[in-house]
Amino acid sequence: MKWSKVLIALFFVIIAQATPSQADKSGEQIRFLPVQDGGRIKPFDTFAKETLELVHGKKSYKPQGAEKAIEAHWVVLTWMLAPETWIDRPLFELRNHQILDELKLSKDKKHFTGKELFQSEAFPNLMQKLQNKRETKEKLDPYHQVLQRLENQFFVFREMASGKLLHVYPLKDKDAWLSVADLPIEIQPAFIEISKSVALYLGSQNKSGIEPTNISSDGTDASANLDKAVLYFEELAQRSAPEKYVAAIKAKKEVLFNDLHPFRWAYIFYLISALILLVIWIRNLEKGMALVWSTIAIGFFFHTLGFAYRVYLSERAPVTNMYETVVWCSWGAIVFAMALEYFYKFKVLLLGGSLVGLFCLILADAAPAVLDPSIQPLEAVLRDNYWLVVHVMTITISYAAFLLAFGLGDIGLIYFVIDSKKYSEQIQKITTGVYRSMQIGVAFLAPGIILGGIWADYSWGRFWGWDPKETWALIALLGYIVVLHARLVGWLKNFGMLASGVITFSLVIMAWYGVNFVLGAGLHSYGFGAGGVEYVTAFVALHIIFVAYAYTIHRSQELKSSSENK
Repeated sequence: MKWSKVLIALFFVIIAQATPSQADKSGEQIRFLPVQDGGRIKPFDTFAKETLELVHGKKSYKPQGAEKAIEAHWVVLTWMLAPETWIDRPLFELRNHQILDELKLSKDKKHFTGKELFQSEAFPNLMQKLQNKRETKEKLDPYHQVLQRLENQFFVFREMASGKLLHVYPLKDKDAWLSVADLPIEIQPAFIEISKSVALYLGSQNKSGIEPTNISSDGTDASANLDKAVLYFEELAQRSAPEKYVAAIKAKKEVLFNDLHPFRWAYIFYLISALILLVIWIRNLEKGMALVWSTIAIGFFFHTLGFAYRVYLSERAPVTNMYETVVWCSWGAIVFAMALEYFYKFKVLLLGGSLVGLFCLILADAAPAVLDPSIQPLEAVLRDNYWLVVHVMTITISYAAFLLAFGLGDIGLIYFVIDSKKYSEQIQKITTGVYRSMQIGVAFLAPGIILGGIWADYSWGRFWGWDPKETWALIALLGYIVVLHARLVGWLKNFGMLASGVITFSLVIMAWYGVNFVLGAGLHSYGFGAGGVEYVTAFVALHIIFVAYAYTIHRSQELKSSSENK
């Protein structure tokens, strides 16, 4: 009871700290400025974080020798207000050794100045290589993908410095918003006032990293002037197109989502629950499950809250790109783990769910270059929320069940490596969890494929066309059906079932990731992406090696036990 009260108190502290009060907003009204970018209206805070992450690889910038990092909105804004101050700063991220060799740059660094990259004699040649590859209309390989990112970094910084990238002023009779560089003459003084106020504020706060002048000795006055300038510009922009600025109200609430970062809090609580569960499971304790349920429930709340926010902001089901499906599958794995634990009370089921949920959310948070977290407009074929929910969410929730089976399979094989005879009871419980998880997955994947065929007939005029995505989804379904039937007739014992939970998930990885990021072919082109191939390949290979190692140990234990019995 005491622990529950502590967790509830901690929960409210997190919410309170993440929710900015009016006092906290002083000097930060610029973060709430509505911007049109990427086909939607978003706050400048989101625009700045996404822009800096593309260029720098992080959502903040820490100058060499500085104690604190500079927040993204100040960094990106000063690209436009004082671009010359950033030319000699190690701002641009580049890690590809082959490209570093061609640019004659050190491989010991991962951030370089604009002069080192874009004023190099080799840079035009690299861009020509990229253009030649594009003309072949082939899928870009990892080398050319890095070149494409380098090109985007150059373009984004240049356009932001010229004021052409930041679109802040809506027009009544046109869909596009005007950039800062194209503002009407009568509106320009209002934005100039914002620029002056930013300079004064950064100087007074000593935050700019650009030789602060300390023009104002009173940071509060400077922040108030900045907020006033931003609000006045917003008022002018709203007068231009009131109906378009209505959507900006939602964009402003996005800043709270950015500050709270619910998915990060979710995996923190999943980690706590997993650690507690490990102790309970290993020591076979009877007490402590109430604490586990409390921590995983709080993590699940933040997980669900993150989804609710994205649904609110995007007005669609959040399963339209790889990032969203990874987060959604981890959510589903937690749901299935909690449901199975409620019925079986094995403890290990919640442990498996917590671990795979933790893994997926950390992966989604740590790999923005591959799993893009930005909210993008939908492709035309996806602009049907009904089919998006009934097909895509059904297919991907099946992956969640298979993901849980995969995590439990790993745990079970570890017990086989340690001592299968000693931990036979634990292995049996884990095997039951793997079997039930696979059954749940098949129960969702089969109708999901059928519903996809109906949508395909509605959108493309044919039910089935052996598209790579369709084919691999069917292969995954057949693979799991074979495993379930093999278990049913007794062909697969406990080890075989656990090994199948790990190995068969490779089919899901191919249908989920491989078709979109490796093959890059087919009508499901809206899901294509790039990056991470070497890591995913290593992940699959390591698990295959682990299964082979576990099998070797298991066979040696069986032979030893057989010889002892003789």
